[in-house]
Amino acid sequence: MKKDNNQSRLSGRQERYIQASILMGLLSKPCYGYELINTIQLYGFIEGQAPPGMIYRHLRRLEEDGLVTSEWDTTEAGAAKRMYTITGEGREVLSIWVDYMDDQAAKLQRFVAMYRENQD
Repeated sequence: MKKDNNQSRLSGRQERYIQASILMGLLSKPCYGYELINTIQLYGFIEGQAPPGMIYRHLRRLEEDGLVTSEWDTTEAGAAKRMYTITGEGREVLSIWVDYMDDQAAKLQRFVAMYRENQD
């Protein structure tokens, strides 16, 4: 397979879990978009720094879907920043994501165990 093809597939995989990653990043506390960019790297679905445009695009979509809310924070000096908060519906969607990931992890573990059994 060509390297370019691998890169496009990888970026597709990275975007697949962005919604769940953003919701998880907001679960413990409201955040600015920039904070989320740094936080979601910890979850391992994105290699390197998440592209800001991609994150903000997803945040807008999540807000349109009622999964997050935002408001301008003008308490600090400098330019106002948009603060994002997960909604109750966003928590429900995150729970669905976690159930899905748990199921996928179990399937992957079974696959790996079967592979290792056949290596003997």
